[in-house]
Amino acid sequence: MRILLVDDEKKFVTMLAKRLVLRGIEADVAFSGDEALEKLGPDSYDLAILDVKMPNIGGIDLRRKLSKVDPNLKYIFLTGHGSRKDFDVGSSEADFYLAKPINIETLLSTIELVMGRSYNS
Repeated sequence: MRILLVDDEKKFVTMLAKRLVLRGIEADVAFSGDEALEKLGPDSYDLAILDVKMPNIGGIDLRRKLSKVDPNLKYIFLTGHGSRKDFDVGSSEADFYLAKPINIETLLSTIELVMGRSYNS
């Protein structure tokens, strides 16, 4: 499985990617929506985990753009600014919507639900 993690918080997303790799998940990072768009091609990733609030292209707009490139890509949104409006929009745009800080076990369980595979060890 290949996951694209997109978040402008470089330290957070880099650490999250390392933790996923330790669980046997191939994780790639992008620090902006523009960088994510450059990395994505058809069938290049199975899942994208997107931060809702990012400069230039936020997660919700990014999801719409990524879906045009790869309509089979699945999504999980993460946010540190979980307003009700963000939750309502995010929930309609992604398979799951989780608030930061994220517990790795919660994220792995959510990935299992979205992808139908087990990654807990």
